[in-house]
Amino acid sequence: MKLPRIDHIGIVVDDLEASIASMQRMLRGAALVRRSIPDAGLEVAEFTAANVVVELLKYTDDGDGFGRTVMGAATGVNHLSLAVDDLDGALAALREEGVVPVDGFPRRGAHGRVAFLPRDADTGLLFELCESDLPQAER
Repeated sequence: MKLPRIDHIGIVVDDLEASIASMQRMLRGAALVRRSIPDAGLEVAEFTAANVVVELLKYTDDGDGFGRTVMGAATGVNHLSLAVDDLDGALAALREEGVVPVDGFPRRGAHGRVAFLPRDADTGLLFELCESDLPQAER
């Protein structure tokens, strides 16, 4: 059985530059990549550690508000992204268990095709499934 793999942890922040500085102090040497996702109204700063990517998310006033609508406005740990090789297959399996993605998904995300699921009532987390654009060997 193949164990699940965490793609990244998403954290919503109010001040992206201050949050980047904090992460750089704590995750010394972790590669930083910045991305903009204008259609979702997000600026993203990703820190790649040896075992996980930490994604800082800052809402902008641009875009269609989709990011804030799906992820909510609260700052702090927001979502846990699970890597999948076949997003459509993973969603089909979840649908058989009564779990359906949030309206508007799947769609393009920062890392590839993604689908958010409704907020989990037990953990309070959003779960995102991510089919990476990277070749299998680079994941």
